[in-house]
Amino acid sequence: MSSSSTSTSSSSSARRLRRTVEEAAPRLERLTEDVTACPRAAGKWSPREIIGHLLDSAAHNHIRFVRAQLEEDLDFPGYDQDEWVRVQAYCESPWLELVELWRSYNVLLARIVDAIPSEVLTRPRARHSLHRIAWKPFAEDAPASLEDLITDYVDHLSHHVAQIVELPAARPAGSGSGN
Repeated sequence: MSSSSTSTSSSSSARRLRRTVEEAAPRLERLTEDVTACPRAAGKWSPREIIGHLLDSAAHNHIRFVRAQLEEDLDFPGYDQDEWVRVQAYCESPWLELVELWRSYNVLLARIVDAIPSEVLTRPRARHSLHRIAWKPFAEDAPASLEDLITDYVDHLSHHVAQIVELPAARPAGSGSGN
């Protein structure tokens, strides 16, 4: 595929995804095993579980980003994120292994997003499931595009990464109390 057939929006989404991962990965790697250990608080995910959830999200969205280029609609199944996190025992996984997998998977997704032709990225799709599967609200009766899905993915990823890197232990020494 020629670079002229890819969209500026696609490149922008891919750049944003890459930038988020490049900025967050070193900060995440500095966290210790005990800071990321389970459980962090009753009813809340630990940093390991959050990264595990982001791995699950990457896996599901990988399939969605590819299928959306081959199909006419954006109708995808959801998944029970709490159960996926639980059965995969992310709490027991080594922290740096999870971070490296998360980083690598999202580099792949950025490459996929970069290669999406503009007309595929922006095409409105009347039939979609974004009202059920997206992180942000989408109207069921309004068209959605693959670009909408990708933007939602990056927003979701950024939200969860911020939850982790805002941990006191993730801040560099001398950066203040975080109030």
